[in-house]
Amino acid sequence: MQLSTEKVLLDRQKSQKKTLAVLIDPDRWTKELFFFLKNGNKNHLPDIFLVGGSLLSSNILNKTVNELKQLEKPVILFPGNAMQVTPDADAILFMSLISGRNPDFLIGQQVHAAHKVKEANLEAIPLGYILVESGATTSVQYMSNTQPIPYNKDDIARSTAMAGELMGMRSFYLEGGSGAKTPVSNTMVQGVRKAVDGLLFVGGGIRDVDTVMEKFDAGADVVVIGTAFENNPNFLKEIRNRI
Repeated sequence: MQLSTEKVLLDRQKSQKKTLAVLIDPDRWTKELFFFLKNGNKNHLPDIFLVGGSLLSSNILNKTVNELKQLEKPVILFPGNAMQVTPDADAILFMSLISGRNPDFLIGQQVHAAHKVKEANLEAIPLGYILVESGATTSVQYMSNTQPIPYNKDDIARSTAMAGELMGMRSFYLEGGSGAKTPVSNTMVQGVRKAVDGLLFVGGGIRDVDTVMEKFDAGADVVVIGTAFENNPNFLKEIRNRI
């Protein structure tokens, strides 16, 4: 019997294994990136793939997910809106942007997506998405019309995550957003890690191996890289060698 994707991640958390994720934006997915991953050293692949973006069509999404599935790693949807659902993925981060106050991203898009997720029989992982100020106006901030948590307000991030956990969310995503200049601080990661028990994803603005390791050391269960991999596919190999 195949284990659920969430259980696999929780088992890795329990055994203190570092989980590396690559976020793939289907709008920027290329044949070159696919062949690089497919024909490279399998030991240099990430542990999981996240797939999603601010703007994309379902056809591009399906194609990207199906190609990634050939790499035999879990493929998890990281949707930017209710349209980004496909039954071909292994799971979906069914998330609410709990750091913002825009009802459409707190619950509105989720209502629109619910039937699609159920009909697709997708494993849904309830996730509290927490956007953090990163020195730039990011795609998430612009598209969701929400204000991020100030960079140095660790207490607000902790309280936000705690509220999400009390509402039943089992995982959390601390992120600076696509195009972030500065990653989420180590102290904020540490604070949220101590405040909640669920899976903790950290991403946005992570461009070098030292920063990846810092986020793991601060308490991240999953570190997510995106733009840095698109710009330099060998970055994935460098991280794997370090881990």
